[in-house]
Order: sequence, then structure tokens, then C-alpha cells
Amino acid sequence: MAEQTKAKRPAKKATAATGGKGIRITQIGSAAGRPDWTLATLKGLGLNKRHRSRVVVDTPAVRGMIERVKHLLRIEAAS
Repeated sequence: MAEQTKAKRPAKKATAATGGKGIRITQIGSAAGRPDWTLATLKGLGLNKRHRSRVVVDTPAVRGMIERVKHLLRIEAAS
């Protein structure tokens, strides 16, 4: 019996239905040589390599994650 693999779902974009305003975050620094929680936080934000961008919903949880790794990110308002 063949195992079914889960298809990766595309990341949800920030819209009025998912919580309102969005924030565009771009990783500008590397997590190499930093504590393990730094890489885990970046992965939680949907980032893992330099120069990759994501639009995330502006929530207190996301703001807290951004605050922990803000030295590795460029933060802009989503357009």
C-alpha cells in the first residue's frame, strides 16, 4: 500500500479575512553561528535563507518573534 504524502500548502497571505494588515519581512542576516533559537524563530516566520521575503499577518505573536531576530531582518509595510 502506497503512503500518501501531504502536499505542502502555500503560505496564507495577509488579507482582511486572515487578520488585516500585513508586514513584509526580508532576512538580511544569517543564523549561522548563532544560538539554535535564532534559526527556530526564523523558521517560525517562514524564513531560512538570506534575501528571502514573506508577508506575515501583524499579530502580537509575530511582533514578538520579529523583535527577537530584528537584527537579521528588514521590516516593511506590506503593499
